[in-house]
Amino acid sequence: MAGREASGAVALSIKTLPVDEDPFAIAVARQLAEWFEAAGIRTSVQPMTAEELYRQVLLNHDFDVFVCQYPLVTDGPDALYPLLHSTFAVEPGLQNPFGYTNLSMDELLATQRRGGDGPRAEAAARIQHRLVRECPFAVLGFPETIRATRTDRFSGWDAVFDPSLLPLLSLTPADASVTTLRATTPDNRPMANLNPLMATFRGCPDLTELVFDSLARPYQGTLVPWVAREWERTESDPPELRVRLREDVSWHDGERLTASDVALTYRLLRDTSLGSLDDAAPATRFRGCSTLVERATVVDDRTVRVQFVDCPPAVAERALTVPLLPAHVWRERTTRADVSGIEVGAPTTEALITNAVPPVGSGPLAFESATQRDLLVLERFDDHFLDGEVSGVPDPLSDGVPFDRLELQFVASDASAVELIANGEADVTALGVGPDLLSTVEDDDALAPSIERSHAPYVAGCNTRRSPLSNPRFRYLLSRLLDRAALNDSVFDGYLQPAYSPLAGTDWLPPALASTAPEPVVDFLGSDGAVDPSRARDAFRAAGYRYDERGRLLRS
Repeated sequence: MAGREASGAVALSIKTLPVDEDPFAIAVARQLAEWFEAAGIRTSVQPMTAEELYRQVLLNHDFDVFVCQYPLVTDGPDALYPLLHSTFAVEPGLQNPFGYTNLSMDELLATQRRGGDGPRAEAAARIQHRLVRECPFAVLGFPETIRATRTDRFSGWDAVFDPSLLPLLSLTPADASVTTLRATTPDNRPMANLNPLMATFRGCPDLTELVFDSLARPYQGTLVPWVAREWERTESDPPELRVRLREDVSWHDGERLTASDVALTYRLLRDTSLGSLDDAAPATRFRGCSTLVERATVVDDRTVRVQFVDCPPAVAERALTVPLLPAHVWRERTTRADVSGIEVGAPTTEALITNAVPPVGSGPLAFESATQRDLLVLERFDDHFLDGEVSGVPDPLSDGVPFDRLELQFVASDASAVELIANGEADVTALGVGPDLLSTVEDDDALAPSIERSHAPYVAGCNTRRSPLSNPRFRYLLSRLLDRAALNDSVFDGYLQPAYSPLAGTDWLPPALASTAPEPVVDFLGSDGAVDPSRARDAFRAAGYRYDERGRLLRS
């Protein structure tokens, strides 16, 4: 009987990043483990590198709970479609790694995608309320990223990193002698891989945005023409856009970018095998956008017709933001690939495993060199359209890249990064530093902090494929063991904006789900950051769970 009780005890593992890659994530995971233990749930914390964490979570679905800053910008309700729709529950990638399936949620997501303003808003509100109740993942909050910057070489640091790196083009060098922008990062994945389709190597913001252009770019809340000179809606239902490309656009290898490249890009995102395999092998990123496109048809060399599924134009235009891929390079990557370490049964192609080093894009920066796990160097692409007469691009970006080189250097810790910047060996910390270093930055006359709210939230994700996490009641009770205000105080030193929804900070957030709402969104089973074991056990018992004589929660 003792053996049966031991095997029936609930035990969870929390996978997260190590302290040198993200000091917040592992601190959050340890605090969650403490709260879960107070409720009688045996919990362990497993730190691992970012590459390994995202491989296990996004590709192999091998986890109970994970904690990280999720690398996906949720700026509108359609961003929730790939996160929660059951269609994506079996796919590897950023889309629905939780394995969450709910037909009622699917219907709400479809209404959000195809309805008018009123039905969309109502559906978006119901989606968020249901997300909080069923909790395939719990949003913890949006961090305020603190970056250390040098002020004697470049100015204009505010809001140049998040959610996109495009505003880096608006920096102003101190004089003509400043030709290199030097950034530091504790994440060495960009030195090893520049494939924009690989979710395991891409963070938020993503450096490949400066290497691979798109038809349009989101900038300060609006969508601006980029490789597309213009687009117009045709009188059709569902919507259709006729997109006209700029004349002076070429790939980094000198080949001309044409409408054929655009059409192939959308085909690759839906199926990187281009139909050569029995089952589709979709990209592990951009699935929300790619499923908006029914087909892309070449009209002529500079014109492509993009036909969409049934959705409003504002939703359809999100699909214009995917990275464009050169057909003459990526068409050779459609064959099946056999690779160890990937256990999900979905087919894999060369396009999904290539490191794409050197990458061939059309962006304002081109690959120059990479030292494995140490230094990445990008150079200004002189043939980029920004270096000529350009229309439709916001003035701060229209002059092109304000430096000749961008160097991204790996550092072992944020303290080392600040030291490099203080010594004049670097200009900015790309991924931010901990609040404990803020006073060091403020006390140095040559440095200044840049603080901005990140668009990517910290989340605790559940693998709903596994018992007892497959039970929405159990997941909701886990969410009642989380005190976001306490995390803000004890882990983030006040630099976290607690939140319950990925759409916090947008106009789509229902007032009742705001962290400042009069009534608590989720009733914490404790007070002042401490779980009340008696309340927690009563709540789990009311949901049908039992405890053994040692106070351990047993499987239902």
